[in-house]
Amino acid sequence: MKLYSLSGHPSLPCYILKFKFTTIMLDCALDMSSAMHFLPLTLVHSPRLAKLHNWNSKDGNKAVEKELKECAGRLFVDSAPEFLVPEKDLLDLSTVDAILISNYHCMLALPYITERSGFSGPVFATEPTLQIGRQLMEELVTLIERVPKPHASSKWKNKDVLRSLPSPLKDAQDIWSWRRCYSLQEVNSALSKVRLVGFSQKNELFGAVYVTPLSSGYCLGSCNWLIQSEYERVAYMASSSLFTTHPQPMDQAPLRGCDVLLLTGLTQFPTANPDSMLGEFCSNLAVTVRGGGNVLVPCYPSGVIYDLLECLAQYMDSAGLTGVPLYFLSPVASSSLEFSQIFSEWLCRSKQSKAYLPEPPFIHAELLHSNRLKHFTSINGDFSTEFRQPCVVFAGHPSLRCGDAVHFMELWGRSSLNTVIFTEPGFNHLDALAPFQPLAMKAVHCPIDTGLNFPQVSKLLKDIQPVHVICPEQYTAPPAAHPHRSDLQLERQPPPSTMHRAEALTLPVRRRYERVELSPEVAESLIPMEVKPGISVATVMASLSTRDNKHVLQPLPKTPASSAKKRKRGEVLSRMPQPLLWGSVSVDRLLQSLEKQGVKDVKVESVGDGHILHLQAEDSIIQLSDDSTHIICTDEGLRARLRDVLVHLLNRL
Repeated sequence: MKLYSLSGHPSLPCYILKFKFTTIMLDCALDMSSAMHFLPLTLVHSPRLAKLHNWNSKDGNKAVEKELKECAGRLFVDSAPEFLVPEKDLLDLSTVDAILISNYHCMLALPYITERSGFSGPVFATEPTLQIGRQLMEELVTLIERVPKPHASSKWKNKDVLRSLPSPLKDAQDIWSWRRCYSLQEVNSALSKVRLVGFSQKNELFGAVYVTPLSSGYCLGSCNWLIQSEYERVAYMASSSLFTTHPQPMDQAPLRGCDVLLLTGLTQFPTANPDSMLGEFCSNLAVTVRGGGNVLVPCYPSGVIYDLLECLAQYMDSAGLTGVPLYFLSPVASSSLEFSQIFSEWLCRSKQSKAYLPEPPFIHAELLHSNRLKHFTSINGDFSTEFRQPCVVFAGHPSLRCGDAVHFMELWGRSSLNTVIFTEPGFNHLDALAPFQPLAMKAVHCPIDTGLNFPQVSKLLKDIQPVHVICPEQYTAPPAAHPHRSDLQLERQPPPSTMHRAEALTLPVRRRYERVELSPEVAESLIPMEVKPGISVATVMASLSTRDNKHVLQPLPKTPASSAKKRKRGEVLSRMPQPLLWGSVSVDRLLQSLEKQGVKDVKVESVGDGHILHLQAEDSIIQLSDDSTHIICTDEGLRARLRDVLVHLLNRL
């Protein structure tokens, strides 16, 4: 059993598990942090960005200088953003049999795998994961393609050029694994390979293993995966949450006692309590709006935004800010709001009960009905006629490298009355703001990450008691921002095994047993014999047939009529097996049997776990123990007679 790590980001996992003749990919997340090194794509021409100076290289390479721009002391690539895809050189991805997706944030690299690597197997995901994952991919493609760049920048990646670049661009990781965004056609083709599954639904893979999705409580349709054979169990625990939000709660019971637990997706901000961050978000927003300013919330079109809208509406009602308009801008805004209302079976019980009343599970349905919340595909079209200030705008992309959020940063960035609030935990907010410097508007960082924190994980591990734990290496040391906080790391005895990008690990699990079935014909031919009360055994002589990783004992083919006929290669000749002897030898009965055979002068000695019988006249010894019998005799004829006596006293099977 082997595990391969294709990602170096603990919250954006991609692993490959080789388990019982199957090769399974666990998630295929896309690391978008590489986009921080690129200039934003603006919908409207930006004079500020147009005036940025080219980088002045030491060797005067004009081709490279045109690809790089300087802004506030940092270098940015003037091209469409590129993303860090999972490692492709560690093993041949065309050999992957299936892909298991845990949540919609961990599937954004799927088109790179299914369309560009030769992969041809199924992809397993829940329905909300598929539909919301489709929305995230379609939004990303649309936001990038609607601001096309005339050329791709790649000359700056030359090794000699990289050495001369300043940080942080010089220190960027795995630059040669960065790829431009896929197309909408690739998205549709990739998602056509998805097979929908439900929570606790057992799915067979090639007769070898079973994969079962279990609710993880993190977001709509998110799940952990239990991968098991008849005798081994591997649990993959991706982003999970114990907080009470809108998804179904986490299902922990099936994970108990697993042989291996692969742990990923813990909170990226262990010191930031989600409830506190939500309170800060609302209070900062209210202060800005009361002061006549506008608020920009760069976010994804699904997930945390549902909880933000719900809490914000209630807070604004209590603060007397009901008249402040809320705008939601995304190419998939309409479908996101609609899908969240129809996935009632994937929601927590309180939300489900509303759906059966019937009432909308989420409050944003009422906000839409009262026109407090309005959604648009972009700033073009009807938005300009409906737009009024002060307001709150939810728009993508949270990286601030593409989408309508870039336009509002340019529009509102020069006024200190306005505020941008970062809630998505996946991007460094200072890096996101770097190409917009100098910036007058206030920036507030309120990362809302409901993933498991370290105290929760420690308690969870004590409950489910896995035999072995494997996790990213980042979890076994305190975070860089809090180097002295030993409580912000994973501690367990024995210590967990760790992994990093492009590493292979042999799992400490040995397969000891295999399940074999009896065909009805073989079962009918068995003659059980009771060896202990309630326990019977029988000898089996059959042909082992293996197909689709299932093993069945079939009747032996009949013996050929002529024994002289030459046996064909691979042909099995049936032959009655010799009877098996079992049981223990009674010393008293043995003495009686020996006396009948004329052996009378016998001295019995008790030793350890048995007896030694000295045959005085015959100068021989019989040693009896719980698990063996030995005859020590120089006369071969006598030895054979003694053997027959002993065999007669044993049971035959």
